[in-house]
Amino acid sequence: MDSQAVVMEGPGRLGVACLPLTDPVGSDIVVDVAWSGISTGTERLLHTGTMPAFPGMGYPLVPGYESVGRVVDAGSGSGRRLGETVFVPGARCFGPVRGLFGGSASRLVVPGARVIPIDAEAAQDGVLLALAATAYHAIADGPRQPDLIVGHGVLGRLLARIAVLNGAEPTVWERNPERALGAEGYQVTHADEDPRRDYNTVYDVSGDPRILDALVLRLAPGGEIVLAGFYAEPLSFAFAPAFMREPRIRVAAQWRETDLAAVRGLVESGRLSLAGLVTHESAAAEAPVAYRTAFDDPACLKMVLDWSRA
Repeated sequence: MDSQAVVMEGPGRLGVACLPLTDPVGSDIVVDVAWSGISTGTERLLHTGTMPAFPGMGYPLVPGYESVGRVVDAGSGSGRRLGETVFVPGARCFGPVRGLFGGSASRLVVPGARVIPIDAEAAQDGVLLALAATAYHAIADGPRQPDLIVGHGVLGRLLARIAVLNGAEPTVWERNPERALGAEGYQVTHADEDPRRDYNTVYDVSGDPRILDALVLRLAPGGEIVLAGFYAEPLSFAFAPAFMREPRIRVAAQWRETDLAAVRGLVESGRLSLAGLVTHESAAAEAPVAYRTAFDDPACLKMVLDWSRA
């Protein structure tokens, strides 16, 4: 079998190519992908060549860990059935071309145990499950709900929605006026307009490696800073202000399977909405233009690629 796939040949070199797929075994399924999302965090770093050392890193590669499609073949030991709509958090099925994370393609071969069945009617919004699981993991792993979130992109909005769901009333900082819109049950403001200096728990999803000093000054004594974004450069902070406040700094890592299952339950029950977060879509054949829009247009919260015509 072959598949059309987004291929990053190297930094700044991105296109769509036809790649051979590895043959499925009994525990595998074959998924015809309908939608895949573009990550403005990890995929931007892969595209610019600034991704830190990472297991499996190297070019050429197929990016993407936010795919939704239909099962068109299911091995006897896969645990899945034909026709199911599933979320696929990436794949490694392109032979010598690395799958990092391997989901941006028209067809995928993946172990059945790796996918999550979802409602077919929510297929496009379903690409957001991995980001929602990342937000859920960051909050569930900590002792307190966020009362300040830095950044109102998709991950910041999902953090805020989950915090509100848990009974919190977070403040969100956002510099870009276009991105300050769309709050649901929480307040969005600019840091310069926020006088508070007593936040207990600050979640940063800005990806800014120089932000720690500013956040330390906004903490209550003994407060916590959660690094929930992805940072391409080393982070540092001035010792004296931190000494005065005794902050804790926690890194929120990747979601786990239990987080993904929990988020799916919240979405299917109607408690957590993913609506309004996918703002742009593009035919997969126009991927180079779509990636530029996703990376450079502040009005683009989430770009998805449509593989239905691939």
